Amino acid sequence: MATRLGLSLPQGRQYAIGRDVPTVARAAEGIGYESLWVFERILRPDPPTQGLYGIPGMPWPDAYRSVADPLITLTLAASATERARLGTSVLVAPLHVPFQLARSLASLDTASGGRVVAGLGTGWSHDEYAAASVAPFDRRGKVLDELIDVCHAVWGPDPVTYEGELTTIVPSAVGPKPVRPIPILLPANSPRALRRLVDRADGWMPVGTGADKLAEQAQALKELAAERARTAPVQSVMRANTRYTARPYEGERRAPFQGNVAQIVEDLEAHASTGAVEEILIELQGSTRDAEELKDVAAEVYEAARAAGI
Repeated sequence: MATRLGLSLPQGRQYAIGRDVPTVARAAEGIGYESLWVFERILRPDPPTQGLYGIPGMPWPDAYRSVADPLITLTLAASATERARLGTSVLVAPLHVPFQLARSLASLDTASGGRVVAGLGTGWSHDEYAAASVAPFDRRGKVLDELIDVCHAVWGPDPVTYEGELTTIVPSAVGPKPVRPIPILLPANSPRALRRLVDRADGWMPVGTGADKLAEQAQALKELAAERARTAPVQSVMRANTRYTARPYEGERRAPFQGNVAQIVEDLEAHASTGAVEEILIELQGSTRDAEELKDVAAEVYEAARAAGI
């Protein structure tokens, strides 16, 4: 069975969001991509007060100076498409009021005919927490847990009730309801996060950093699921963060998904061949110059991936 392929939507400052998001979304669905994805980055400190991903000394990309709101981007895409699923990879949970986010996701699912996939995470930027979070950084895991609980409550039958640290819902009618249960997918970058995924989520959202590492992560997830007696299947969508160039990448050690279309597809094939994931989200929008190039490269990657048996 072929691996499903998804595509990132344009969110950077090189794009005219109102025009380019619907155009790219419509084109991607026509090409054959089965899902469309957004990420969340609300600010770029200047100068940075910590390294990218919290790694000391790692520079932040210039592209983070302007990233369109993920849910507004998905709403534009929903209006221009009919079949493609609409996913977040990921929403930083503590930057959102749980009740409001649960309602927004339900409304988007209703508007799109049941196509939303909620990828949620805790983030890593202390500056984003200082600017917009609902709780301090050291409580990020508890906020994510509460957000998951609130989503399940709000998306479930009325009357909705909930009592938590951040959220109180008196017995209430809360609508609209999602068309179907919205899948919640989580990364798993620590033992605690892996347990949360197995116990509370519908699926897994790894980042592709090498086929061997992906296989190891998948095996660890499988073993923990067995240990904790999980019987429900675990959905899986891997994020492939590309750095596209029309020329071959000539660095001494090419990281995964850097280079031209042939090199990117070579890495996609290696990761897909592990059998560890059902779907791959291909992030191209960060390194293409405009919507036309994004559409052209997306079509090339899709065709080459299918020709390679992915």
